[in-house]
Amino acid sequence: QVQLVESGGGLVQAGGSLRLSCVASGTILSINAMGWYRQAPGMQRELVATVSSGGNTNYADSVKGRFTISRDNTKNTVYLQMNSLKPEDTAVYYCNAQIAIRNWSFQLYWGQGTQVTISS
Repeated sequence: QVQLVESGGGLVQAGGSLRLSCVASGTILSINAMGWYRQAPGMQRELVATVSSGGNTNYADSVKGRFTISRDNTKNTVYLQMNSLKPEDTAVYYCNAQIAIRNWSFQLYWGQGTQVTISS
């Protein structure tokens, strides 16, 4: 059984910062790509950022230059540093990860989400 647990969400004013964390736990053989997605009310879930096992990163245009994704492979953890936050960043943020638990067959797992609210 694998679990992804996010933390670090909250309410901040526009221009502020938050750091999200997501820890993967369970019987894990290996973790490939990890990422952050977000879903605002009435909207589809959208990509925020991803990071490969080798550290290559990819960002949505809307967050480039403001958000930084990173990972600590020794802790099975992915982070999202969010700076210069805007009201339009308000959403539930979800992490995901491609995880192999046996036979090196990778499956995609999701966390439960953490609420980020930015006040103007």
